[in-house]
Amino acid sequence: MYARLIPLSLLIVALPATARAAESALLPPAVREMMEAAIANGNETEIATISKIAKQTNPASADEIQRMVNSWKERTKATHDTVIREAHFTELWTGRVEAGGFRSTGSTSELGISVSATATRAGLQWSHKLTAAADYRRANGVTSRERYFAGYEPKYEFDPRGFAYGLAQFERDTSIGYDQRYTASVGVGYKLIVSKPVDLSADIGPSIRHAKYLIGERETKLGVRGSMALAWRATPTVTFKQTASGYAESDVYTLNALSSVETKVSTRLSAAFSYNIQYESETLLSSRDLDTLSRLTLTYDF
Repeated sequence: MYARLIPLSLLIVALPATARAAESALLPPAVREMMEAAIANGNETEIATISKIAKQTNPASADEIQRMVNSWKERTKATHDTVIREAHFTELWTGRVEAGGFRSTGSTSELGISVSATATRAGLQWSHKLTAAADYRRANGVTSRERYFAGYEPKYEFDPRGFAYGLAQFERDTSIGYDQRYTASVGVGYKLIVSKPVDLSADIGPSIRHAKYLIGERETKLGVRGSMALAWRATPTVTFKQTASGYAESDVYTLNALSSVETKVSTRLSAAFSYNIQYESETLLSSRDLDTLSRLTLTYDF
């Protein structure tokens, strides 16, 4: 009796393995080699395209193909997380430099320069962003625009969409009327849309600003700060971006909005057209001020 039961139990145990072997056998060797070659190259777009075609032409092996893709994603993520976890703070920074300008001589003498730089470090939960920008314009010996900006923004993601942020920044804008303005803010935000073509996030929190005006007056005010960031990748080479930030204080309102369209020229080089709107409500200034600036620049990513 036991002699008959043993082979039967072995057969039952072996069934899942036999089924898996049969399922794997459904994937033709040529297709498997093609998938393995794509995975070895490590190009996510290529893997997605080839796996989609392989599933369409071999529907009976769709599960096996997906397991190969999932296994590659898990290995890639594990390697990526290990690299970030073991890296020093001075490593893994990426950034971009954007520059544009003009120079004219003759009946009028004009000089205009616009430069900005951004450096970003993305960790497993923490990210850090450093920003610096300068706009300068001078015509016939008179400076019509002189604006400098520097900022630091750390961010902590407490779930895939929610995050907390901090902000510290310095501004100087003589055309608007202040010699120095320091801002600090903390708050929370949420990623409203996360997808390949569109990313949209918004945040809000309390703020404090200290300003020193050209006329010598100083003021420090508490308020509320809010911002949003939109990126729409219309095509593989064209991206539309919209960022905006606003401050509301007891009798002071500030709005800064930047719209831009970027076109890739090469892997690292892009051309960008941007339009910036800056509004400062009446405070110690003599009148309300709405400032706009259009720029055509070249951007280099590193």
